Amino acid sequence: MAILPILEAPDPRLRVVSKPVEAVDDELRTLIDDMFETMYDAPGIGLAAIQVGVPKRVLVIDLQEEDPETGKPVRNPRVFINPELFEPSEEQSVYNEGCLSVPDQFAEVERPARVHARWLDRDGVQHEEALEGLLATCIQHEMDHLEGILFIDHLSRLKREMLLKKLEKARKARRAA
Repeated sequence: MAILPILEAPDPRLRVVSKPVEAVDDELRTLIDDMFETMYDAPGIGLAAIQVGVPKRVLVIDLQEEDPETGKPVRNPRVFINPELFEPSEEQSVYNEGCLSVPDQFAEVERPARVHARWLDRDGVQHEEALEGLLATCIQHEMDHLEGILFIDHLSRLKREMLLKKLEKARKARRAA
């Protein structure tokens, strides 16, 4: 397994629309393993293949929710290959989103509170499930990546420009350090 470099805005590769996966094979499973290692190292809760420069319709998500008894995060890695979303709820939810490709920047984004999803897992088995809460938000955020959309695209132009200026300022500070 390997930790892969994560593309950061405004890298134009983040605007590429990802292509469907043709075969679930060992090469794809290696990419998935590397994506999980990269996501955990970052640390994050979701990662799309395009964020590591691979324009394939693959997402990894692990909300790492806290165990109520131990208080420690519990890993629950989920793989979504060629995911599709349908039947979004009319009810909306707002979440303060961040993104590994827009590091250390956060903004409130409104999305459907529930969605239905269909996808293949790492073994090529098809699944369908109604998702809600943080998982629904996360899969919608990651699905946007597959279409070349960043969470900042859901913001007003003024908020987006302010956030990108803060990102560039932080980037310059890191280089100077």
